[in-house]
Amino acid sequence: MEELLRVENVSKQFSGHKALDEVSLTIPKGSIYGLLGPNGAGKTTLIRIINHITAPDSGKVFLDGHELTADDVYSIGYLPEERGLYKKMRVGEQAVFFARLKGLSKVEATKRLQQWFGHFGISDWWGKKVEELSKGMAQKVQFITTVLHRPRLLIFDEPFSGFDPINANLLKEEILRLRDEGATVIFSTHNMASVEEICDHITLINKAHNILSGSVADIRQQYGSNRYKVAFSGDAAALSEVLEGKASIQSAAEENPQENAVIFRLNDDVAAREILPLINEKVDIRSFSEYSPSMNEIFIQAVNSNNLQAVPTQTEESL
Repeated sequence: MEELLRVENVSKQFSGHKALDEVSLTIPKGSIYGLLGPNGAGKTTLIRIINHITAPDSGKVFLDGHELTADDVYSIGYLPEERGLYKKMRVGEQAVFFARLKGLSKVEATKRLQQWFGHFGISDWWGKKVEELSKGMAQKVQFITTVLHRPRLLIFDEPFSGFDPINANLLKEEILRLRDEGATVIFSTHNMASVEEICDHITLINKAHNILSGSVADIRQQYGSNRYKVAFSGDAAALSEVLEGKASIQSAAEENPQENAVIFRLNDDVAAREILPLINEKVDIRSFSEYSPSMNEIFIQAVNSNNLQAVPTQTEESL
């Protein structure tokens, strides 16, 4: 797949704190790319480097085959998590101002803005002051000013924050439409449900490192390998005895008062066709199926595993 953006071994340090450590990733053209990670992982620093707000200490960023320059900012639309509108300015006046910063003439900016305001049903906001808008209304205006100049690369940092479900869904539909029209999108969020709904690929950053990258489908398959869910009625302890030494139980949940469910991962040397008859001898199976983990489960598992690997041993601490 043809790439639009490539980050090569980017590192950045602030006052003794390493925000990014040799981070690399490749973002395909025409995709929605999820940039994930806990607070403080380094996502915002990477986004600021891509936007030429700050420079890396080492490493390079390439846009459409050439090393990123200050002029490439005109090809990027960035909606930061920290919203910033001038409260005393009128909405239309401010939107035109932002559009002109991205290289549009006043006439073209006004024309496009009026189309977008009409599309979002907010034409009557044009003459209002920003301070009269709710948080959600202001975010709609900022979304419009982010996409107005039709950039090749769009970067949205927690775009659904503060939106009710109806307006969040409206923005999701617009992001998908922009992707389908050729834009490439970087989507930074903590909302894993949104990742599953709209992202094609992801990178998970934790403690300044890229710990997981790939397509959403491939990652879910990787983490779902050899995982099964059995719903049953009967003695849960008896089921645990059957699985002991052959599988590791991932979680157990009560489906209803008469039926339980267990999610487990089979050992590599055990096949599902071998374990199924053994389970059936001990409990009444209601259903048995492969289990595909959610992105939320994968996020937690990957971050926890990485955190455990990062904990120094006693010997390392004494060196």
